Amino acid sequence: MRIAVLGNPGNQSQRVATELKQRLLASGHTLDERQPELVISVGGDGTLLNSFHRYNHQLDQVRFIGVHTGHLGFYTDWRDYELPELVQSINEDQGQSVSYPLLSVAVDYQDQEEPSHFLSLNESTIRRNALTIKTDIYIRDELFESFRGDGICVATPTGSTAYSKSLGGAVLHPRLEALQMTEIASINNRVFRTLSSPIVIAPDEWITIKASSAADYTLTVDQMSSHNRSIKQIRYSIAQERIRFAKYRHMHFWSRVEDAFLGNAQQERRLTHGI
Repeated sequence: MRIAVLGNPGNQSQRVATELKQRLLASGHTLDERQPELVISVGGDGTLLNSFHRYNHQLDQVRFIGVHTGHLGFYTDWRDYELPELVQSINEDQGQSVSYPLLSVAVDYQDQEEPSHFLSLNESTIRRNALTIKTDIYIRDELFESFRGDGICVATPTGSTAYSKSLGGAVLHPRLEALQMTEIASINNRVFRTLSSPIVIAPDEWITIKASSAADYTLTVDQMSSHNRSIKQIRYSIAQERIRFAKYRHMHFWSRVEDAFLGNAQQERRLTHGI
């Protein structure tokens, strides 16, 4: 199998990536960063996001695996001390995978004729550098609300445990074909009024944000950002493309959520109550 191994710059991740490459070569696999069939990220969720954006033009050809060398990773199913088991699973690979929806981000700029298109695994946000933004928000081309505040965040189900959650968004199971929009510090008074609640839209719906004229918008797509652009509108929808993870063992999503956000407290409660 053609495999790309990408590690973050940390010493531990580089050591693990080197050992993993050696084990893969010894098992007869080929290291190929140009046309891989399997992409293995070594680090954390940020490393996997970088790997996704590097190969998001080849999503129909590649599957992803995450190996984490830290303490927390929603996209990383394997630990750094499980390399022998991981390589054995790759040796026995039969093409098994699970796929999750992605966010399509189509941006119309004032100074650009053709729209720009991006794919997001987690979320996309729009803000202004130092001022509040004023936008009209449409769902399925019908005006939903006029927003004023710090910004808007639109997230995928897999991204619902990231920035969206810190804004008060719900945690969505990644098998759901849905997008979630959360407001960032909305202004609500006699003049401006918003729903002030996260909304989840169906797979055949889309969100359009029509921005007021300004030249200092900041747009983020996962960990990437562009600054000081004049944006006319952004159209968010579920992408036709999907990301595929090679799944060699079952990792229950809600167990992962519990471990990430409740782990120590939940363990103490179980010990205290004998459950």
